[in-house]
Amino acid sequence: MPKRITPLSDIQVKNAKPQEKDYKLMDGFGLFLLVTPTNGKLWRFDYRYGDKRKVLAFGAYPSITLAEARQRREDAKKLLANGVDPGEMKKALKSTDKDIAANTFEVIARQWHLKFSSAGKWSPTHAADILHRLEKDIFPPLGSRPISEIKPMDLLKVLERIASRGALDTAHRLRHHCGMIFRYAVVTERAERDIAADLRGALPAVKNGHHAAPTTPQSLQPLLRAIDAYEGSYIVKCALQLLPLFFCRPGELRAAEWTEFDFDKAIWEIPATRMKMKQPHIVPLSKQAIAILESLQSLTGFGKYLFPCQRSTLRCMSDNAYNAALRRMGFTKDEATAHGFRASARTILDEVLHMPVVLIEHQLSHSVRDPLGRAYNRTSHLTERKKMMQQWADYLDGLKTGAKVIRISDRTAAK
Repeated sequence: MPKRITPLSDIQVKNAKPQEKDYKLMDGFGLFLLVTPTNGKLWRFDYRYGDKRKVLAFGAYPSITLAEARQRREDAKKLLANGVDPGEMKKALKSTDKDIAANTFEVIARQWHLKFSSAGKWSPTHAADILHRLEKDIFPPLGSRPISEIKPMDLLKVLERIASRGALDTAHRLRHHCGMIFRYAVVTERAERDIAADLRGALPAVKNGHHAAPTTPQSLQPLLRAIDAYEGSYIVKCALQLLPLFFCRPGELRAAEWTEFDFDKAIWEIPATRMKMKQPHIVPLSKQAIAILESLQSLTGFGKYLFPCQRSTLRCMSDNAYNAALRRMGFTKDEATAHGFRASARTILDEVLHMPVVLIEHQLSHSVRDPLGRAYNRTSHLTERKKMMQQWADYLDGLKTGAKVIRISDRTAAK
């Protein structure tokens, strides 16, 4: 008759001491605690399957308590009663867990991002922007889930949350990126279809072509003064001071790199990869712009970007930094936007200061052609544009101090 085993108590398990060799404390029905010389306390289950004796690991004490080990023993016994080897079942589940971990949305998204960014299809700035948006808005709610289990409604809820904070354009961009990720998962046989395609038309359309902007000297003046008095981030303040001086696209400025600036020649050369029209562009630097840049250089000149992200100098600041600062100053989205400075310059330079439209359009990096229909290159009218940009900077200074508005054309004629 086999010896009766007295079940273990919690105190016995807790007080078990290591010895020179491994030893077992039996709990009964195959369950025992293996105590090692290094004070390891490991739960094991001894069982027979077919004509083989096997041992199954249940984990280590105290992570797995005595009660939990006994429950795992009972689960294993139920599998045995149904003709299933609990050891093989554990291996199968472990393999499944590995497959799930390898096929989560975040893992596949990062693989997709690496594939396209390393192929040279995106500029470094564009690649960083895409990854930043995913890390901020998509990975937290969906990243750890198997991509094949994500439903259209799951993605829609996330996108609607983004849109509800006033970032409708970002929501649309992320729907597009998620669609590319799902299609990549389809061709790599980890998803059945692109669920983002089901969401076409599910978000309100973005109203293109309108960016709130002050287009009169009277409405522009208080905005310029508020920027000079801004008490938030000095780096963001410098960016906002430069936007009206350059009237470039906000994305072109926030991703600007120090190597693009030549103070001796007083120019900023923007590479084609960052321009909307994919043509290199030159922005002449006024004396006022150089003064701001030199002040900024003492803070960020050691790094790559003029305006680095607060969290990492490897990225430029976010596209929301400008408008967040404008809102903090009290200007609503219907009163002022970062992109609106282009409209401010375009309107006032033309209608108030009567500068030649061809110079304005070329400085805005719009598509401008000569009388024969040929596209002007980046150096076209550069001398005249340098004069215009300095006169524009002087005009803005006068506007902030309350000087009388004088047309640049009249001032030039009077000399």
